[in-house]
Amino acid sequence: MLNEEQIKQSLEAVLVPEVKRSIVGLNLVREIDISDSKVKVNLASAALSESTQDWLKTKTKEVLGKLPGVNGVEVSFVEAKPKELNKITHVIAVMSGKGGVGKSLVASLSAISLKRQGYEVGILDADITGASIPKMFGIYYRPAGSDSGILPVLSRAGIEVMSINLLLPSEDDAVIWRGPLIGKVITQFWEEVLWGKLDYLIVDLPPGTADAPLTVMQTIPISGVVIVFTPQHLVEMIVKKAVNMAQKMGKRVLGVVENMSYLYVPEIDKKIEIFGKSRAKQMASTASAPLLGQLPIDPELAKLCDEGNIERYNGEIMTTLGKALNQAVSAKPK
Repeated sequence: MLNEEQIKQSLEAVLVPEVKRSIVGLNLVREIDISDSKVKVNLASAALSESTQDWLKTKTKEVLGKLPGVNGVEVSFVEAKPKELNKITHVIAVMSGKGGVGKSLVASLSAISLKRQGYEVGILDADITGASIPKMFGIYYRPAGSDSGILPVLSRAGIEVMSINLLLPSEDDAVIWRGPLIGKVITQFWEEVLWGKLDYLIVDLPPGTADAPLTVMQTIPISGVVIVFTPQHLVEMIVKKAVNMAQKMGKRVLGVVENMSYLYVPEIDKKIEIFGKSRAKQMASTASAPLLGQLPIDPELAKLCDEGNIERYNGEIMTTLGKALNQAVSAKPK
């Protein structure tokens, strides 16, 4: 007997061409009605151009028409806004009290590590004036969409990405905007991008504790915050600023990540702490949160980022970071 679950399983094969995710994964399937041997499917039109809607209608009829017992398929579209369709389980903000500590790197590696564990993951690049996520992932083409919304761009590994750099004529163009306009764009990336169903959305925050991070904390339902730092003594004060902001905004600090922790020299099998002794345990204590990982200075990682191939990185952190994040999110707040 034909049932709704069989229909949904079949619709997993219907991919939205511009983003290469299924209409089920993007949560576009609004209603399924089965009457005798006929199937009626209502799809949301959010962020879909007319040509994409026509293609999806044809493909849906083709896929469902092959099911045993189906003698007729009707497909129609209903209006909906992306924010009404988005179903995101966990939103993790990656922040730092200052720039240059590798926040975007940690955000990217977190997303990749979680994706390798089988989760559906997206990255919202909220660092509007210093966007670097597309460069690291080798993404240079503009996102598709319509008047009703924007479709994210899919990375090679299947991570959804949205960044202001994808909307600029050139990635080198400077974004010279005041705080309110930056805040508006971040809100649009949350509300007007069709993220669909995601297990994790990683939000790469700009450095500091000013307008943009404030907009994210106030607008987006953050599950928790990850704070990135480097070994220098000065960083303790900066970490405290980030922790204080998260606490004042009522957001959990899920953990801390130390970047540029050491340089491993394989010829002598030794870790050299170039920027001073690791302060990982101290910072974890300062934040009253677990240490999620320590990133080494790795020339191979730097090379892959420059080439736009960060998803090829296979350092040890790629196994541990996603697991640590998942555990931190799942742990009960103290």
